[in-house]
Amino acid sequence: MIKFLKAAPVVFLIGTIVTGILYQKTLLEIWLTIAITFGTTAYHFIMRWVVAFIYNSIMHNRADYRKHWYQVSKSEMKLYEKLHVKKWKNRMPTYNPSLFDPRQHTWEEIAQVTCQAELGHETIVVLSFVPIVAGHWLGGYPAFIITSILAAMFDMMFVIMQRYNRQRILKLIK
Repeated sequence: MIKFLKAAPVVFLIGTIVTGILYQKTLLEIWLTIAITFGTTAYHFIMRWVVAFIYNSIMHNRADYRKHWYQVSKSEMKLYEKLHVKKWKNRMPTYNPSLFDPRQHTWEEIAQVTCQAELGHETIVVLSFVPIVAGHWLGGYPAFIITSILAAMFDMMFVIMQRYNRQRILKLIK
């Protein structure tokens, strides 16, 4: 997983450059479409790396899980039960599973990691809509809007998963 996440931004960035040059040389719209697709995908990967780097540099997985922002209400947990989070959360990819391993970390440390992961994914949800601005110069608003919504929805699944898991972890701590 880590190898893929490190290679993907480079591949998509190179793809953006190559197809952008091909578009400039040929003026064929297909190359512009592919360049925009590669560029948007590269943005999403690079933006995720930058967000993770910033949060790791500032927080070092040491968030206060008792703060109000991280608290999960009973109604929120009911929503998660309706969404059947328990059934799909274990199928979601994890960048670094060792951070969530109770054999390596205390439950308090794991709760802190879930807070930082939640904040990162919440930030990514907001930043997922930045590419829509490119529609001003490149056109293709529908494509930018659709990809932004899909990317935000994808990261919301991780926010939900972190909040759901943290509530269960807090029960273990008590």
